[in-house]
Amino acid sequence: MPFPTLNTPVRWALYFLLVIGGVVLAALALAGIVLILAYPQLPSVEVLTDYQPKIPLRIYSSDGHLIGEFGEERRNFANFKDVPPLMTQAILAAEDERFYQHPGIDTLGVLRAAYSNFVGGGKRQGASTITMQVARNFFLSSEKTLTRKLYEMLLAFKIENNLTKDQILEIYINQIYLGQRAYGFSAAAQIYFGKPLKDITIAEAAMLAGLPKAPSAYNPVANPKRAQLRQRYVLRRMHELSFIDEAQMKQAQAQVLHIKRDVNDFGVRADYIAEMARQIAVERFPEDAYSRGLRVITTVSRADQQAAYQSLRRGVMDYDRRHGYRGAEAYADMKDVTSDQDENLEELLTEFDDSDDLLPAIVLEATPKLVRAYLRGGEVLKIAEDGLKFAARMLDDKAAPNKRVRRGAVIRVQKYEKGWQILQLPEVEAAFVAASPVDGAIRALVGGFDFHRNKFNHVTQAWRQPGSSFKPFIYSASLEKGYTPASVIADEPISISAEETGSQAWEPKNYDGKYEGPMSMRTALAKSKNMVSIRLLRSIGPHYAQDYVARFGFEPEKHPPYLTMALGAGAVTPWQQLSAYSIFANGGYRITPYIVSRIFDNSGAVVAEIQPALAGDETLRAIDARNAWLMDSMMHDVVRRGTATRAAAALKRGDLAGKTGTTNDYIDAWFCGYQPTIVGVAWIGFDQPKRMGNGETGGAAALPIWIGFMEHALKNVPESWMETPEGLVPVVANDPGGKTSKELVYKELLPSVPPADEDREATAQEPAPVQDAKPKPVEKQAVEKPPAEKPSGEKALADKPAAPKPADKKP
Repeated sequence: MPFPTLNTPVRWALYFLLVIGGVVLAALALAGIVLILAYPQLPSVEVLTDYQPKIPLRIYSSDGHLIGEFGEERRNFANFKDVPPLMTQAILAAEDERFYQHPGIDTLGVLRAAYSNFVGGGKRQGASTITMQVARNFFLSSEKTLTRKLYEMLLAFKIENNLTKDQILEIYINQIYLGQRAYGFSAAAQIYFGKPLKDITIAEAAMLAGLPKAPSAYNPVANPKRAQLRQRYVLRRMHELSFIDEAQMKQAQAQVLHIKRDVNDFGVRADYIAEMARQIAVERFPEDAYSRGLRVITTVSRADQQAAYQSLRRGVMDYDRRHGYRGAEAYADMKDVTSDQDENLEELLTEFDDSDDLLPAIVLEATPKLVRAYLRGGEVLKIAEDGLKFAARMLDDKAAPNKRVRRGAVIRVQKYEKGWQILQLPEVEAAFVAASPVDGAIRALVGGFDFHRNKFNHVTQAWRQPGSSFKPFIYSASLEKGYTPASVIADEPISISAEETGSQAWEPKNYDGKYEGPMSMRTALAKSKNMVSIRLLRSIGPHYAQDYVARFGFEPEKHPPYLTMALGAGAVTPWQQLSAYSIFANGGYRITPYIVSRIFDNSGAVVAEIQPALAGDETLRAIDARNAWLMDSMMHDVVRRGTATRAAAALKRGDLAGKTGTTNDYIDAWFCGYQPTIVGVAWIGFDQPKRMGNGETGGAAALPIWIGFMEHALKNVPESWMETPEGLVPVVANDPGGKTSKELVYKELLPSVPPADEDREATAQEPAPVQDAKPKPVEKQAVEKPPAEKPSGEKALADKPAAPKPADKKP
C-alpha cells in the first residue's frame, strides 16, 4: 500500500514540530553538557553550612540595654526556631509561596523570568525562589543575564542537596539586605520598629517582608507611601494563602506603624558613652572590632543615664528660655507648595533633623494668635495661646524680616500638656558626668545637648576655665601649709602687681561686689569670696599650689603659677573635675574613672575586663585623710549656707557637699558636688566662649542640672557622712564677731590653738564663723604628681583633643 501523500499544511506542521523537537533536544543536550561541565566547578556550599555572619560591635548599659551599634552591616543573628511564625509566613507570601514544595527552582517562575529577560534584552527582572536568592547573595552578582540565572539555578540545586529547607530559610532570614544598613529581619525589626523580632505585629511583619524586593524603593523611612502599598500587597497575599483571616488582615491594614527615623535611637540616650566605648573596643581589637560580634558592657545603667540626659536637656532649655526667642531657624522655598499636604513639604523637611522632642515644622500660616505648621509625616499643627508665648515677639509685623515667624519659616515645636509649643534649638552647650568615688565607675555621662548636632564630647574634650570651682584645691593646699577652717583672712579689696599676675596689674573683685572684712576660711569658701582665695594663694605660694594640684590629676602646665590661679583661670575638663572631687568624697584617694567594665566575644567569652583600684588602697592616697575630711566639712557648708543652698532645699538632705564655679563675665558656669556614694559635675557655656548673661552663675545655670540628676540617683539612698580620721583634735575658735565655736585641726598644730573637748559631730551639724591663731606651717613631704592610672583595656579618656582654648579673661 503506497505511503499517503501529505498535503502542504500538514507537511509544514510536521517540519515545524521536528524543528522544535530538535531545538528542545539540542537545548537539553546543551544543558546536560553545561551541567556536566559546570556543576563540578560551582563553589562549595561550605560557606553556607558553616555560616558565620559579620556581627557588628554592640554597646550595652550595665543592666543589659543596647545603647550603640557599630559596623558596616547591622546584623542580629536569629535561630530559625526563634523566628515568629507570622514573620516566616509573611516572607513566604511575599517571596516564595511554594518554597517548601519545589526543589530549589520554581519551574514556571523561572521560565517566566527567562522569557521576560529574552524579550526585554536582559533588562527585566523575573521571579526567584528563596534558595536562588541565597545563591545569588552569597556567590553571584546581581546582574540580570541568562548566564547568571543559569548559575543561580545550578547553585540552588546544590544548596537544596546540602541543606534542609529550614536551614536555607534561616540563612535567608539573617542574610538578606533590608535597607538602613540592616541585614536580616531581626536587625531590621530593631532598626525600623525599635523592638526584637519576637515582638513584631502582623502589620510590621508584612512591612518587613515587603523590603527584599527593593529595599530602597519600599523603605518606610524614605518612601512611606510606597512602603505602605507594598505592605498591603503582602497582607493580601497572606490572606489569600490562609496565613491570616480577613479580620486579622483588616486590623493589620488599620494599624498605624511607628517607624524609627533615627537608626541610632536605641531608647537610651547614651550616644557619647557609646562612642567612648567604641573607641576603647577599637583600640583593643583593631583588626575586627566591627565584625566579630563584640559586646561591650559599660558601667552606666539605663535609669541613671536617662535621668542625666533629661536633666541636662531641661537645664539647657531653661537657660535658653531665660534669654528669649531668636527667630525662625530657616526659611523654606514655598513657591511649589500648593496645599497643606503637598509632597514638597515632606521633601523640604528632609534638611532638618529632629533633636529628640524638638521637632522641625514648616509654618503654613502665622498670626499673633495662631500658627499652623506642617510636621513631618503629614500632621498639620495648630499652635495658639500658651504655645505661642515664647515666640510672641517674632510673630509681630515689626519683627526683623529675617527672623519673623511667617509662612515658610522653619520652627521647632515640642509637645507639652496643653498641646504644642514653639521653642528653638539652643546655642549654649552643657556637660554632665557622675561616678562612684569608690572605684571610679561612671554612673552617667552626657557630653552635650545633642550628639547628632555636635559630636564634640564636652566631658572629656572641653578645656574650660573652672572659676571658683577650683578654690577647694587652693584651700586644700592651704591646710597643708598650716591653715585651718578657723583661720581668719581679710575679705577686703586688694591690688596685685603685674609680676604676680604674669600679665598686668590687677584689682580683683568679689563676684557680688561686696566685701565683709575678716572672716574664717570656712565662711569664705561657703560664700566663695575671691579676696580670701587670692590672699591664701599669695601666702602659700603659687608655685607650691601649682605642684599641689597635680595630686588631683590636673595638669600643672595648664595652671600657670600666678595669683589668677586662685580664681580658676587655668583650664580643666569636666572629666578631670570628676576625678579631683572624688578625692574629697572618698577620703583622699585618687581613683581613675572608667566607663567600660567588660567586653565579650560573640560566643559569650570574656575577652577584656577592668579590675579597678578601690579607694582605701593606700598606694592611691593623694592627700592626707584629715585634709579630705576638713575640705568635706567646709564644702558641706557651701551647700548648707553658701552659694549652693538650692541643692539642700531641693534634695532635703544634709550629706551633700560641693562648690559652685562662675568664671569672669559669666562665660563658664559649674557645679561640682557629691554625696559619699556618688560624685557629679555639671558645666554649661558656649563652645566659642562668650558671655552667658548677667546672673548666669554656677548656682543658677549649672546647679539645676546636678540637682535634677541627684533627685533620681539619691532616691532611697540613706544619708551618710565621712568618718572622722585620726589626728584631728577639737579646738575653741572665736570668729571676728566674738562668737565661740568648735573646729577640728591637725593635731600637730597644737598648742598654737586652744584645745576643746567637743567632738566633731557638733561642729559638723552646727557650723559657725570662727577665728584661729596665726597659721603655723606644718612639715610635709614634697608634693609629687602621682603617675596617671590607665585601666587594663581602657583608653585614657582624659587625653582627648582639647577644645579651642578659652579666651584670656581677667579673673
